[in-house]
Amino acid sequence: MSLPRSVRFNYDDFLLFPEDGKRHEIIDGDHFMTPSPNTKHQRISGNLFNALTNFLKVRKNGEVFAAPYDVILSDEDIVEPDLLFVSAARAAIITEKNIQGPPDLVVEILSAGTRKTDEVVKRKLYERYGVREYWIVDPELETIKIHRLTDQGYVRAPELTHEAHDSLSSPLLPGFQMPLTDLFT
Repeated sequence: MSLPRSVRFNYDDFLLFPEDGKRHEIIDGDHFMTPSPNTKHQRISGNLFNALTNFLKVRKNGEVFAAPYDVILSDEDIVEPDLLFVSAARAAIITEKNIQGPPDLVVEILSAGTRKTDEVVKRKLYERYGVREYWIVDPELETIKIHRLTDQGYVRAPELTHEAHDSLSSPLLPGFQMPLTDLFT
């Protein structure tokens, strides 16, 4: 006796999800929904977005985008990262409606209830599709985990902490430095 096939969602289904203030995503055909972020999450997102935007205005080597903004990795993999960066060299994936393909950098800011999805499910998804860097920002612990893509998959860089007065930087953004004290204020 075979089990009934579970429902698999795709981009057409995604377009029908309600505009209800919640984040709707499809990963491997499964629907994920999270409530809108809290104030601390929004402040961190704004701080990082502003720092990256100001940095990129001068360098003109890419663009940063904030959620909600659809990233279409496949017909059954549609996500809305908190922040993402697309380098100028890969600007062709930016369309009027969304991003068509993996960004160079994805940032997810943990919220209550998203830890497992962000740290396991999305990490595997972004690795599979070739996102060159994946930053996981933890507002409660005031830390950042950075995963960098290599030929063997993601390798985790040393964790950055507010307590250690670390600064955020990336080989994808030469010259960018952001003290974590500025991020978590």
